[in-house]
Amino acid sequence: MTRRFYWTALLTVFLSGLPMVSAVAQEAETAVPASEISPADTAWMLTSSALVLMMTAPGLAMFYGGLVRKKNVLGVFMQCMFLMGLMSIVWALWGYSFAFSGTNPYFGDFDAVLLKGVLPTWDAATETSLVPAHGTIPKLLFVIYQGMFFIITPALICGAFAERMKFSTMCVFMVLWGTFVYCPVAHWVWSENGWLLAGDFAAIDFAGGTVVHITSGVSALVCALLIGKRLGFGQEPMPPHNLTYTTLGAALLWVGWFGFNAGSELMATPRAVNAFASTHLAASAGLLAWSVAEWVARGKPSVLGASSGAVAGLVCITPAAGAVDPLWGMVLGLAAGFVCYFACTTIKNKFGYDDSLDAFGVHGVGGTLGAILTGVFATKAASNGSFSGLIDGNAVQVRNQIVGVGASVLIAVIGSIVLLKILDAVMGLRVAQDDEVQGLDLSQHGEEGYIFY
Repeated sequence: MTRRFYWTALLTVFLSGLPMVSAVAQEAETAVPASEISPADTAWMLTSSALVLMMTAPGLAMFYGGLVRKKNVLGVFMQCMFLMGLMSIVWALWGYSFAFSGTNPYFGDFDAVLLKGVLPTWDAATETSLVPAHGTIPKLLFVIYQGMFFIITPALICGAFAERMKFSTMCVFMVLWGTFVYCPVAHWVWSENGWLLAGDFAAIDFAGGTVVHITSGVSALVCALLIGKRLGFGQEPMPPHNLTYTTLGAALLWVGWFGFNAGSELMATPRAVNAFASTHLAASAGLLAWSVAEWVARGKPSVLGASSGAVAGLVCITPAAGAVDPLWGMVLGLAAGFVCYFACTTIKNKFGYDDSLDAFGVHGVGGTLGAILTGVFATKAASNGSFSGLIDGNAVQVRNQIVGVGASVLIAVIGSIVLLKILDAVMGLRVAQDDEVQGLDLSQHGEEGYIFY
């Protein structure tokens, strides 16, 4: 009965869009001949899409995988790998449509379900392939690029409930979370009709500070609180089992983030160069700030701290990458390194929650900090006239950023609580105690990450 219930629910979400899908892929007037698409911009966005995909696996998989105990390393790898496949299919079937179609400022609709209006068609009259375009690139490429964000965002949440959530429940939760939390926020912030892009509270989120990091980070905290602490948390040591994996994962995330941030320009332009440089310097400053804070507090810097600081800097610059110059990017990175270090140590210890891999401390806190500071340091010069913040005399932008943060936090909290409560009643959230002691590698997947002879 339980399995029939949740599979029926998923199928219902999918089938509900089918009656609205026409047999024609797109209207001819929305398409252009393939020769009018920019080869340079297309090449850059193909590269950026691959870089963002690399961030989930091997990047995030190694970063998170090294932080858990060795009995759970394959569990983390499987979560990242499986979500790469699962969320890609969801995105193509209905996720993209819910995020980017329609004229409603709050919700997308079914207009692009099953990639309607996205795929190329053949014009027999002119013997030309007509390609739906998004700016200077094929619309299909825009869909694929945005789909990579849809993959990594729920994967980030996995860090909060590492080592204790049922794999089956995780899969259903991520599909529902992506549909009912991620897609609405993406619509608000990035759809041309979204209320946080085109409304009275137009917020700057160049590459996903609210859409990706705040929603995932806040939802991660909700998951950690509702699922509960790991067995033995606070009573027995739970050190990372392989910091080599974590360091290499952080390095891969750093490289992939250039596609994440500079790619969000969607063209090979000077603003993409600005985003690239700002991203790199923010990561560098974040690494130094966290390491210095740790050096002062503990007497020595750690490779884990350096890796975490780099990621914190990358998170903080994400909403601002195309709106601030690289020098302000360094300021954002420094702020992120110190603030996220404080969140992952002092605040986490004070309240005692088990955010296993600091998904909230880095992504939730870093994303919030970056979103607000974007409203301070955005300039017309850096954004080619698109954005301005407090230092350009636009104090209203800080208000807009705070509204965007608040809206993202609200839907992440409410959406996550509702979904988790329903799934707990229907499927159960947590593995059995014996399974947790044995480790998720064996109990959930029947495999071991390391076999010693």
